[in-house]
Amino acid sequence: MDVFGYANFPFFGAAARYVESLGFKLEELFSERMFEQVRERGKERVLEAIREGTVTRHTVSDGISAQKELLSYPVARILVSCSNDGYLIRRYALAEAKSANVILKELSNEEIKEIAFDFNISFGTRERSMIMHFSDYIRYASAIHEPKWKLINRNMDHGSLSLIKEDFARVLEEAIRRRIESGLPLDVPAEICAALETYLTEIRSALAARKSEFDIGEFKEINPICFPPCMSYALGSAGAGINLPHSMRFALTSFLLNIGMNAEGIIELYKTSPDFDEERTRYQVMHIHGATGTVYKSPSCATMITYGNCYGKEHLCERISHPLGYYRKKSWILNKRKTGNDPIKEKKD
Repeated sequence: MDVFGYANFPFFGAAARYVESLGFKLEELFSERMFEQVRERGKERVLEAIREGTVTRHTVSDGISAQKELLSYPVARILVSCSNDGYLIRRYALAEAKSANVILKELSNEEIKEIAFDFNISFGTRERSMIMHFSDYIRYASAIHEPKWKLINRNMDHGSLSLIKEDFARVLEEAIRRRIESGLPLDVPAEICAALETYLTEIRSALAARKSEFDIGEFKEINPICFPPCMSYALGSAGAGINLPHSMRFALTSFLLNIGMNAEGIIELYKTSPDFDEERTRYQVMHIHGATGTVYKSPSCATMITYGNCYGKEHLCERISHPLGYYRKKSWILNKRKTGNDPIKEKKD
């Protein structure tokens, strides 16, 4: 792989070694005027990740432009590290991985083999299929919760699995996401972060705006303070870009729909998920919402426990058998307190 390839796959092991071979000092990269375009592009990568959930790969026409695109990646990683926000780290890693996935599908088998080797993933081909060992598959595909990705739903022959190119690229996407996320945040000197304050201010502003879009408190009369612990956990995980198991995703979606959140808001919420597919997500949300005539009620506490989705159980949960019952009870308690009739206080008295 040459500098043009590194520009598309800057997380590649050899790409880091290539950057080191250029001999630039860190201070130069963040202070010299000649690197201003590199810094701007690094900021742009982070802003695209925040706003769009992906990073647009710039077309490079020569070695110089390829180097600039490549150098913008370590700048972006430092900007993310200086921001020191867990949500941003996960969203940025996912955005870079999704962008890489688009390019992976266009590569030749030899080029894909080179990338797979960099992640210690065994690779082979058989007719039109791509072959990988089941241990590599489990290592990365275990984070993808769609039914087809379960090992039991794959054909295995002597420890090897056959995948179509799109599925193999999806496995590599997960490997890329993990590598980027596990490498952040970097230990960046305070003076470097200070030198980048102008860029960081814009990033923090965009991040705050992005987070505010998913503040469920803005949806009509929905009160997030009244959410049962399990739903608060699920909502926080979804907003942070963590893949939810199918059972928990169904529980959260049905709960939010049951208490009045609009379907579009829920679809937006899931856009941070690593395996987000808008068409499939829309179908699932609308199906739960009653598109086929049946409006689904969120699962009971007993069902949540059965599927391992009961998190943060507290005293009020002991008297409740359903997440919706918790929400109603908590809302009633808070309303009483506002009017000066605290049922908890009266009971103690």
